[in-house]
Amino acid sequence: MPNSNEVPLMFQAPVKGRGQIQYIQEPEKSARWVKEWVDAAAKKPPEFTNKVKTKEYKITWRFVSNSGQDDDIIRPVIAANGFPYYPGASMKGAFLRSCNPQQAQRYCGGQISSNETQPGILRFHGAYPHDDSWGKEPLIDVVHPQQDWQVKNSESHAAFLQISLYQPTLVFGISSQIQLDESEWQTIWSIWDKAIERGIGSRVSAGYGQPINHPETKLITVNLKGQGLASQLIDKTGEFRPNMFKAALRGHTLRLFSAVTDENTAEELTKELWGGFAGANGAVVGQLGIAFNPVELELDEFRYNRVSMPTYQLDKGVLNILCMSNCTDEYKKELKILAMQLLRFSMLIGGFGKSGRRIDHRIFFPQYLDNSNKPMIGCHWEFTKQSNNYYFPVNNIKHITNILDSVQKAVKNWLIFKGKTPSNQVSSWRESFHAQKVQVWGRIAQDEDDSLAVRWFHGNYKGSQSIKGSKLTGKIGNVGRIYHRMYPHYIKTTEGEIRRKGREYVELLTIFPDTRDERTQEFITFLPTSGFTKLWGV
Repeated sequence: MPNSNEVPLMFQAPVKGRGQIQYIQEPEKSARWVKEWVDAAAKKPPEFTNKVKTKEYKITWRFVSNSGQDDDIIRPVIAANGFPYYPGASMKGAFLRSCNPQQAQRYCGGQISSNETQPGILRFHGAYPHDDSWGKEPLIDVVHPQQDWQVKNSESHAAFLQISLYQPTLVFGISSQIQLDESEWQTIWSIWDKAIERGIGSRVSAGYGQPINHPETKLITVNLKGQGLASQLIDKTGEFRPNMFKAALRGHTLRLFSAVTDENTAEELTKELWGGFAGANGAVVGQLGIAFNPVELELDEFRYNRVSMPTYQLDKGVLNILCMSNCTDEYKKELKILAMQLLRFSMLIGGFGKSGRRIDHRIFFPQYLDNSNKPMIGCHWEFTKQSNNYYFPVNNIKHITNILDSVQKAVKNWLIFKGKTPSNQVSSWRESFHAQKVQVWGRIAQDEDDSLAVRWFHGNYKGSQSIKGSKLTGKIGNVGRIYHRMYPHYIKTTEGEIRRKGREYVELLTIFPDTRDERTQEFITFLPTSGFTKLWGV
């Protein structure tokens, strides 16, 4: 009698002890699932017939085509011979949304009377990877929602696994029932160019399934550079994960909205902007999305003792904030103003991704790492020269107060634009950006060697007083309540130019204090004597 455990996991029931592979605690199961799939899949991609017109598109990061076969794990649609596949029906749906009514009727068909429908002239054949290199890339993807843990008061968070393709080049196929001239094919592919701009597959607003170019949907385009700790996949390899931009922007959106309205409205507006789940009403498709193209990116590692930590060095990347919905010009204008302030605020307060609340110790406290026996900490992000105008100019340290006021005003204006009345009630959430819940302290640092606060995270700040390992700074398993940022110091000249002031930084501490914690209160009492100025909060 054959052993049932020898049946590939793909064909075993997704129940405990069988084909359940989404739990990060059992990585060997997902690794087995992927190996069995890749080993059995064809090496040569399926070929479209010569009647099918094709076009290739490069996906900048990961691509998820959810088969919907299992409730508990997202895994790709798989075609004949095991090749991953983007379904033609999905392609047609995306294409249709980018057509005008006349194009929709001609190309996709539709109802022409109460009891008669007319088929469209086009057939959508979906897409396959252009070769078998998809199976040589890391396919096991980590999904780790942390918003409630970091922003609210939740004590639980968990990571799960999904299967996705890494930076595939996809070949899309379309055929016609009638002969078309070349100019009409150009029109058809221009419609698909517009359709794919919003991303294909699942989780597109977080950067999945995004092509390189976004001429129609881009709301804001900025050039960034940064360095820090990379995320770690289940097999311990490092990966630069663009979904960290959406996570930061979405989290700050929630923090800011919770300061000007009630918690339910804050959640509702955040979901409307960035997407999410709305209970019995199902998923909400967000109006904003991100797409990131890492133009000059290097992955490396930082070693201490016998431990290796993956790192990234991004010398240039292009971040697009996308408008994911059809809207009026007025709506799009207001949406752009809000998105711009959210992005600039996120860059002001902290970094993106892993260790985003701390500054990169390799730049600002290299002595901490001299003996190669301590872990790397932090990250550092800047706008590149092309995007310097996105910096908030700080001609005087107290200008930070005006900057934060302007961000809060933009959030209130959006609230009013949406027909809601701002309120000043204090949220119960841990990290609401309300003046009674947060304090921002700042000073001007002369250069990268002049950070005062970085040493306070690792030793005493005064006498025997320390915040190391406290509720304020956090520790493994407990999120802290403080952001530390070295923000490049830009000023506005009398000619109106935004330019860097020497090698200076604006050193910022953003604190969401626990008023019941004695060590936090002692530290806040110390700050006015340290050279820091309180710029926000009571």
